Amino acid sequence: MTVALSPTPVLETDRLVLRAPAARDWAHWRDFFLSARGQWIRPEGTPTEEAAWRGWAGVIGHWVLRGWGPFVITTQQSDRGLGLVGPWAPINWPEFEIAWSIWAPEHEGRGIMAEAARLARDHAFRILGWQTAVSYIDPENTRSVALARRLGATPDAAAPFPGTPPITVYRHPKPEDLA
Repeated sequence: MTVALSPTPVLETDRLVLRAPAARDWAHWRDFFLSARGQWIRPEGTPTEEAAWRGWAGVIGHWVLRGWGPFVITTQQSDRGLGLVGPWAPINWPEFEIAWSIWAPEHEGRGIMAEAARLARDHAFRILGWQTAVSYIDPENTRSVALARRLGATPDAAAPFPGTPPITVYRHPKPEDLA
């Protein structure tokens, strides 16, 4: 028996495909989560495979519980997961978030995440009907800060955030405000 999520959207650009997470993505997620690069998305404490498993189960479960969730980024040429991007709203999040993570450094610096994040953000606003979106970013995560700014997001000091400082809340513009 093969278990699958109910039909989920697939978003595409000329070079990227954004699809729902799948069991085949587990090893790439685990390796990212356990690496130093995963520090920005995992709970405090020593990274363990068990924590990675729970995190991945949460990503997949998000689609079941919300009916939408973050997409795995692949290319038109390969179904190998390169990262995760898109709508994210765990139960304790005060606002809907556009979240992202690129799983391996060799995929950085090619504009993949900016392209994927724009596509996922547009989907959240236009298809899911979001009225606002934020990204919660540790100020020391300079790559994510730069990406948020590249996407036109600006710090919103008045916005609430989950967890303890330091977190900067970046407010995303609506697609119509970018035209």
